Amino acid sequence: MKLSGNQFTYASARLIAAATLAVTMVLAPGVALATDKNAREDRVELRIKDMHAKLKITPAQEEQWGKVAQAMLDDAKTMDTLTQARIDHAKDMTAVDDLKSYGEITDAHAAGIKKLTPLFTDLYAGMSDAQKKEADALFRHGEHKHSHKKSGGK
Repeated sequence: MKLSGNQFTYASARLIAAATLAVTMVLAPGVALATDKNAREDRVELRIKDMHAKLKITPAQEEQWGKVAQAMLDDAKTMDTLTQARIDHAKDMTAVDDLKSYGEITDAHAAGIKKLTPLFTDLYAGMSDAQKKEADALFRHGEHKHSHKKSGGK
């Protein structure tokens, strides 16, 4: 059976994505898939607190921020469950199982972003210009690059 150009491209993209995830898991296990559940939960909570501080969330914004934070926590819990299952079954998975597992993780990540976006949009709409500028930089450059930039480096 001969693959069409589109089928070949799709299959190649999936394999590249799976390989990328595998490399991430090997090279950055503490970042991508920490094995200690408490460490992962602490990291998410620290990220939420850090964003709260950097965005200078006001008392009037707390209710909306709470919705954003809860969505982040819910997404982290879902991702934790899926990645832990992937870790637990990594040695027994076939290539097809591996691709399905990766697909579940990417689908869950996309679903989490789709849930977070309208909540953050509502929060963003009520932010001051300074808060919006900070949010834009935080999301555009990510936490690491953003904090590095503020410290004088690039």
